[in-house]
Parts: sequence; C-alpha cells; structure tokens
Amino acid sequence: MSDELRPTLRLVLGDQLSPLHSWFGEVRADVVYVLMEVRSETGYVRHHAQKVLGIFAAMRAFAAQLKSDGHRVRHVAIDHPSNRQSLTANLDALIAHYGAGAVEYQAPDEWRLDQQLHDWAETCAVPVRMVDSEHFFTARDEAARQFAGKKQWLMESFYRQQRKKHRVLMGSDGKPEGGQWNFDADNRKPWPGSPAAPPDTRPCHDHSALWHSIEAAGVQTMGDAQAAAFRWPINRAEALQQLDHFIGHALPHFGDFQDAISQDSWHLFHSLLSFALNTKMLHPREVVQRAEAAWTDGQAPLHAVEGFIRQILGWREYVRGVYWAHMPGYTEANHLGHQHPLPDWFWSGNTRMTCLASAIGQSLEHAYAHHIQRLMVIGNFALLAGLDPMELHRWYLGIYIDAFEWVEAPNTLGMSQWADGGRLATKPYVSSAAYLQRMGDHCKGCAYDAKARTGERACPFNALYWDFFDRHRAHFEGNPRLGMVYHQLGRMDSESLTALKQQAATTLNRLTDL
Repeated sequence: MSDELRPTLRLVLGDQLSPLHSWFGEVRADVVYVLMEVRSETGYVRHHAQKVLGIFAAMRAFAAQLKSDGHRVRHVAIDHPSNRQSLTANLDALIAHYGAGAVEYQAPDEWRLDQQLHDWAETCAVPVRMVDSEHFFTARDEAARQFAGKKQWLMESFYRQQRKKHRVLMGSDGKPEGGQWNFDADNRKPWPGSPAAPPDTRPCHDHSALWHSIEAAGVQTMGDAQAAAFRWPINRAEALQQLDHFIGHALPHFGDFQDAISQDSWHLFHSLLSFALNTKMLHPREVVQRAEAAWTDGQAPLHAVEGFIRQILGWREYVRGVYWAHMPGYTEANHLGHQHPLPDWFWSGNTRMTCLASAIGQSLEHAYAHHIQRLMVIGNFALLAGLDPMELHRWYLGIYIDAFEWVEAPNTLGMSQWADGGRLATKPYVSSAAYLQRMGDHCKGCAYDAKARTGERACPFNALYWDFFDRHRAHFEGNPRLGMVYHQLGRMDSESLTALKQQAATTLNRLTDL
C-alpha cells in the first residue's frame, strides 16, 4: 500500500472529548479516530463506579457524534473480543489492521500516559506525532518558567499574571476590576439555609447495559453506580446546559457560600462542571468568558465571579503547572512521614463523626464532594491523623469523577496533606472543630462534642489539631503564618498539653472505630 493510501490513526483518550479541537474541523477519509475502553485505564487505582461509567458513556457519545459528522471512527468497547485491554497493544493491532502509515495523539495530561505513549512511540513501526490538546490557557511548563529560581510558588502571583495576559476582569487602565485582585475575604460565609440551593437539573441517563458490560469485564470499582439514573453530562450539549444553569442560578450566590458545608445540600452553589471540564467537553476559556459576562451584564456580583474565575484561570492552571514541574516523583512525596492506613470507613462512610460521614457518604453516592469537603473535612482529618498521603492520593484519584492525576495530585499531596514540604501551600490547611462548626451544620446532633478537647465525647479534630502542631514543631514553628498557633501552644501548661496528647493517642489507636 502506498504511503498516500495508508491512513493515519488519531488516538482520542477518555479525557480528550473536545469537539472544538482543530482535528475535527475537516472530515478526512485518510484519518481514523480511535477511542478505547481498556482495563489498563480502569485498574491503575480503584475508581468510583460513576467515574468509569461516565467516561465510557461520554466516549461512546463522542464516538457517535464523530461518526454522525462524517469522520471515520474505531471505538474499542470494554467487552469486544479484539480488545487487548491496553492502549499500546490495541494501537499495535490497529496499525496492522488498517495498514496505518502514522499515529497521532493529543498530549496526555497525566505523566503516566505521557511516558507510556512516548516510550511506545520510540519503538513503533510507523511515525508517531504528539499534538497539543488545545485545552488549557497555559503551556505545561509556563508555571515553571514564571517561578524559575523562586522557593515558593505562590498561586496568587500566577493568577494575577494570567489575568493580565488574558485580559480577564481587567479595566481599561490595566488595573483589576473592583480595585483588587482577590475577593476571597468575601467568599467565606456559612450558609443559613437561604437563599435555597438551586435544584439539580443535570440530565438523567439509563446506562444499565453499559454498566453490565463493565461488571462483566471484571472492572473493580467503589461507590454507587446509579447506572439506571446516571446524572452527569456525557456530551457537550449537556455540559453547556449545565453551564447555563450554573451561570443563571448558582453563580450569583457562589461567592458568598463557596466555603460553606451543609447536610441539607450536597452541592450548594457549586457548578458541577468539573467532570465536563476535565474531560474537555467544555473549554475553560468559554467558562471564564461566561462568568465574566455574567458580571458585566449585572447577573452576578463581582466577588462571586472573581472567586469562580480564580478557581478556573488561577488554581486549575496553577496546579497543572506544579504537577508537570515536579513529576515524576511528586506522587510519592511524604515530607511529614505519615504512615497510618486509611480507616475502613473511607470506603463506607460509617463513622460517628457526622461531617466525615456526610462528606465520604456523598462521595460514595455522587462521586463528588466540593473543595471544602475535600480539603477541610476529609483532607483536614487525614493530615491531623497522619494518614498515609500516598494511600489518600490513590483514594482521591479513584473516588471523584473529576479526578485526573494532573489536578488531583497537587491538590491532595500539596494543598491538603503538605506531603510536598510546602512547595505549593504556605501552611498546612488544618483546623480544630471550631472551623467546621462555624462553616457548617454537621456538629448539631453529632456523637461528638465540638467544644470538648478531651473525654469520651470530645471531637477528634480538637486533640488531633494540637497534637499535630506539637509533634511537627520542627517543620512549622518558624512559619510566620502559624505564629498564633504556637503562641497558644506555648501558653498551655504541661498538664493540659499532656492530656491533649493522650487524647490524640487514644483517638489514633481506634481510628477504625471513630
């Protein structure tokens, strides 16, 4: 077969489902788009059932759309007899099947896949080319270049630079709209129950048949599949509908209550767009533009819009830069030497600590928890208790439908667990029960007393909090952001501190039974 007749295979990964990519601007008879459902991708950690189901369903919807648009598509189903259950093994087989003359793939966002495809390309019988995913505001190495030679990589300075570069929420005078860069101080209100959280208007799908195929293929998962009533968007049209709903009904109040937690609403005013964003059904630029337009048009206040945009243009791009700068090796970081295994209730939610039972329970039910639940409830407890950060990282990576390593690992190991030694966070994000009581309603009716430090009913967060800072004095005592903590520790008499440390030791000895 002559080279001009040999088709090019273009690999589309499960988190690369963007119809906006330049690949799809032209229908070509000499291009075959390849999508695969493989065990090598379902098995590197134990994933939530909805995560596997959602990605596979979205891949199938994307394949169907490409076919409808006239493109040649090869979709390898999880249960197809020809499926070798490996990206590279399937690619080798498909090169032979089609007599392909070349392979192209979009830059993967996970180091694991990037290395896998790079190494495979080195020995492939045909030319292999990597192209940009055309998704992010920034290049992989942009953060590393900005922070070259600096000890601390401050998200705020990165965020300001991106605001200026992309002219987002910037006045004609070159200054930030509203006269300040960050309205975080206005984003910390507890939710009193009103205004009412908007209803969950996400689509409802019956993916029972797909779920049976996944189970039959031996894929091991956790959590509730909800296959007969699956609620996450699986195509761009549904993702855009969710964006519309967020902008119109949730964004106006997002700023006030983005740090709130409540038993009465698992999603509050959060966008529920992260799955669509991280699978690239939505582009971050259009999300930022829609949010900015909501402020310009008077539909949402500036502090809400800025707080949301900070998450997309600031934090999301920033953690990606941190990830690529420090891989490989970042996912093995354990600066504090924490080694306690995760208690069994991480897989059941069966703990008497109401805040944790709620956050983990909803994670198992919905494959989702918002950032305060992840950071200041689950992550807070994990850090105070000295749980193994690598084990926690694998749990976070598996349980959340939006979790891909590039975004999850820096959030878990850096922001949440301080396992990277402060490369990302300027201080450990921990608190006693007082913060949780102030920001949420879980302490009411809990088996534990939020105000008690010692005793049978004392909230575990309290003694663990003081014990954490006492046993890690060498790491944190000189941190200027923790001066008040160590001032308070210094004022404690030895008897009180000993009692707290004994209470913490008792708690750690019965983690499974809390």
